[in-house]
Amino acid sequence: MVIATVAGGFMALIGALGSGQVPLLPRLAYWLAVMWSGAALGHGVSVGMRNWGRLQAWPLVEGALIALVIALPLTTIVIVANHLAFGGGFPSPAGMAGAFLTVLLISGLITALNYTTTPPVVPLPSAQAEAPPPPPRFLDRLPLRLRHARLLAIEAEDHYLRVHTDAGSDLVLLRMVDAIAELDGLAGARTHRSWWVARDAVVSVDSGGGRTTLTLAGGLAVPVSRGARPELAAQGWFA
Repeated sequence: MVIATVAGGFMALIGALGSGQVPLLPRLAYWLAVMWSGAALGHGVSVGMRNWGRLQAWPLVEGALIALVIALPLTTIVIVANHLAFGGGFPSPAGMAGAFLTVLLISGLITALNYTTTPPVVPLPSAQAEAPPPPPRFLDRLPLRLRHARLLAIEAEDHYLRVHTDAGSDLVLLRMVDAIAELDGLAGARTHRSWWVARDAVVSVDSGGGRTTLTLAGGLAVPVSRGARPELAAQGWFA
């Protein structure tokens, strides 16, 4: 707005575009109104152009295009405002062309000043995509065909654990407590003395007949012990 005010004062002093026959104060008021309108128009064009972003790598081209887009409607505004404020007829085609060149020159100068006086917008560094957490250490115990499968549940079988995944199951020689320690925070819970279940594997809950059973992806049915039920209910497993 400061640049537009200075430019308006300059245009008033030189009596640009045939306004010199009008006294200085009305002429100054006229040119300030015109230049402030142009500044508002220029701000909108500049914001739109920079949001478009296709020419940020070529600031000279971007600035020239901004000045041109501003000059086209602003010339019409100046000519109509000049006619309404000072009377007289509209200029000839040659006069309109001269008015356009004058407005284009001024728009270009103001745009250049805005580019040199406005600090460049430095984009904030984009947040780096968080690396996905490593798979649970427990999966390293599985055969290769199951290591990248979705873990559904772990079932105790004597001294072994049967690991259920969406790609099949296999046995691992390990205690349940040690297996759970190696799940590295994977969302799940021990639903029974012999079962651990991944939270996102639960498809439905059946509480009929005084017993609670979880149905997992793939159709596997897992019991819920009476001792585990209150804690699981508090965690929202049965909601």
